[in-house]
Amino acid sequence: MVASDVDGTLIDHREQVSARTKAAINALIADGVPFVLATGRPPRWIDPVVDGLGYAPLCVCGNGAVIYDSANDRVLDSRTLDIETLTWAADLAEHLLPGCGLAAERVGATAHDAATPQFVSSPEYEHAWLNPDDTQVSRAEVISAPAIKMLIRLPGTSSNDMRTVLDPHLAGRADLTYSTDNGLIELSAPGVTKATGLAVIAQRLGVQHSSLIAFGDMPNDVPMLLMAGHGVAMANAHPEAIAAADEVAPSNTDDGVARTLERWWS
Repeated sequence: MVASDVDGTLIDHREQVSARTKAAINALIADGVPFVLATGRPPRWIDPVVDGLGYAPLCVCGNGAVIYDSANDRVLDSRTLDIETLTWAADLAEHLLPGCGLAAERVGATAHDAATPQFVSSPEYEHAWLNPDDTQVSRAEVISAPAIKMLIRLPGTSSNDMRTVLDPHLAGRADLTYSTDNGLIELSAPGVTKATGLAVIAQRLGVQHSSLIAFGDMPNDVPMLLMAGHGVAMANAHPEAIAAADEVAPSNTDDGVARTLERWWS
């Protein structure tokens, strides 16, 4: 099985799947090898990647919190932070990171479940990137329903510095990671990582972890790089991802995923 992160790994600087990457993935699929996306993105942000691949894979979304079948637009499994934990984490974050804004990512039965407001943010929350799906609500509303992840944003601060401040105080009640160093950290339910999500899919497909090739570039990719039989970090990767990998491939803008896969499939 081959698993790949999306942003900074599979897609290029134009946020597109290159023709070379598409061809390499089509070759492994034709050989009967499952290809899986493993991303911090929610299911509602998977469609453009599927369009670029020309293939609808199983997906680990929300840093491992959601297993999503993109071919049938179905959420197969999800693990959430409960309201009590969200309330506690929000109070803790606001105490330790004054001025931060809060947001919550939720999930319904499908990628675009209209019955579930899927991304809600407090008035203080400033996006780290364009997010047209945001619903601004009160701070109380952000933590009023279970969420696959809580996002904590503090512009002008590095994500690593935020992690250093908050992580020692989480006491095992939530897992913290980040996928950009632009003042944004993400909390998931305890034990939820891309590795745990991939383990669920591997079990469904009867794949041994030793037979998994995984590609990534940021700290949220570290667990899956470590659990894979062969973990590959991109040349543009965060130092923590590079340290966790068995190999460093060319960057995402230089078709690093494709160049690596072509050693086995072309």
